[in-house]
Amino acid sequence: MNITLSILGVILALIIFSGFVTVKQGYVAIITVFGKYRRIIEPGLSFRIPFIETVYKRISIQNRSVEIEFQAVTQDQANVYFKAMMLYAVINQSESTIKNVAFKFVDESSFMQALIRTIEGTIRSFVATKKQAEILSLRTEIIEEVKMHLDGTLEEWGYHMIDIQLNDIMFDDEIIKSMAKVVASNNLKAAAENEGQALLITKTKAAEAEGNAIKISAIAEKEAAIQRGQGIALFRQEVAKGMAQAAKEMSEAQLDSSYLMFSLWTESIKHFAEHGKGNVIFLDGSTEGMQKTLHQMMATTKLQEKK
Repeated sequence: MNITLSILGVILALIIFSGFVTVKQGYVAIITVFGKYRRIIEPGLSFRIPFIETVYKRISIQNRSVEIEFQAVTQDQANVYFKAMMLYAVINQSESTIKNVAFKFVDESSFMQALIRTIEGTIRSFVATKKQAEILSLRTEIIEEVKMHLDGTLEEWGYHMIDIQLNDIMFDDEIIKSMAKVVASNNLKAAAENEGQALLITKTKAAEAEGNAIKISAIAEKEAAIQRGQGIALFRQEVAKGMAQAAKEMSEAQLDSSYLMFSLWTESIKHFAEHGKGNVIFLDGSTEGMQKTLHQMMATTKLQEKK
């Protein structure tokens, strides 16, 4: 009798202990009764009715990620290869949300298949309306298109999208080579245009500098000519004053002004001899020649006095 009671006590203890359920942090457990939803168990140690309540599924409420690789075709029939990463999670821990997550799909693989195919279909539909040359510049628009179409669907399933990134967008080798050639030709064109602009600027600046130099030189030459003219005028003025003074003194001394002319003539000959570069001076040194020269000089002087 005692042995039977002991055995029954052990069996009862085992049944009771089998009712305890442990749920890890970051998860919740779905409890069903004979296949029907009953309640949600939070993380920690909980109790369920043995043989009646069953743990149907443990659902992670942590952030999850999925990587996707697929191909799309553009409007101009170019193949585009995408590598994307999506970060998603359960919307919240409310009962309705957890029930959607637990019962919308048969299993996790079915959910992942639906999620991946939805993303691929959205991107393929968007890419099919664009040309190959536009795709690389539409990365942000593609992401926005996926979010717009996927947010509502995910909410029905009990999830929400945290982020999606297009890590790689690749083309066939022939397209990549042709794109590289286009970029290279555009760069060469831009370099040629820049070089032409630089040469034009250099030539323009050089012409402006040359024009300014000519203008400055002309102004300087004008000033120099004015200074030379003023110097010559002053020199002639002083010569005229000197000759007038000499003529006056000779007149007061009752000397003929021809002596003054004779003196100038001899001084001129002396100047020729001292500063001339030649070795021979051809000069009529006869008395008649000297008288002729003096008469000519006196006639010039009288003509100047009449003026």
